[in-house]
Amino acid sequence: MTARVGVVTFPGSLDDGDAARAVRIAGAEPVRLWHGDPDLHGVDAVVLPGGFSYGDYLRCGAIARFAPVMETLVDAARGGLPVLGICNGFQILCEAHLLPGALTRNQHLHFRNRDQVLRVESAGTAWTNAFQPGQEILIPVKNGEGCYVADAATLDQLEAEGRVVARYVGGNPNGSLRDIAAITNSAGNVVGIMPHPEHAVEALTGPSLDGLGFFTSVLKHLVGAPA
Repeated sequence: MTARVGVVTFPGSLDDGDAARAVRIAGAEPVRLWHGDPDLHGVDAVVLPGGFSYGDYLRCGAIARFAPVMETLVDAARGGLPVLGICNGFQILCEAHLLPGALTRNQHLHFRNRDQVLRVESAGTAWTNAFQPGQEILIPVKNGEGCYVADAATLDQLEAEGRVVARYVGGNPNGSLRDIAAITNSAGNVVGIMPHPEHAVEALTGPSLDGLGFFTSVLKHLVGAPA
């Protein structure tokens, strides 16, 4: 049976179509989910895409965190549903307290849009098992508020528990503490990443095909997950 991966659209989402395309290229069926509908429609995993949900008013992700779909998604994620938050989706996951810390204004106060090398630190999550620890990949980054921050105790805990998923290599584009580009929850089913793997799944449009591994990883995870 083909896995069904939901992609949520919020008002202001920009990359929901790209995320759905990446899901399809990976071999799954994308299911479009609407922010105002709490029903997840039986999907096997969910992607929260990049963009500017609700115009980024108040604070990035702060309003989206209260969307009806998120009320259901938070409970499902805590129950083991794989969830990937990309860029604005990462911000939403932090606002919903599914991931620790926060994403703040880029340290240099400029928007950054470039192809970025990442080092995969953890291949033990639902979204990164297609990679090898230490593998370097190239995917685009585009954000104005992508600086990951947390208190020292939280950062130390993430490091100690192997929950830093990826780091920036060859220059930190936004000032994220400890060069953190992606993190996971303790169960490994929820991952937030600031760069955009969905923009590196086709040779025609991406700087590489390295982003595809995030989407094939969740399919591998679902095959091995208990029924």
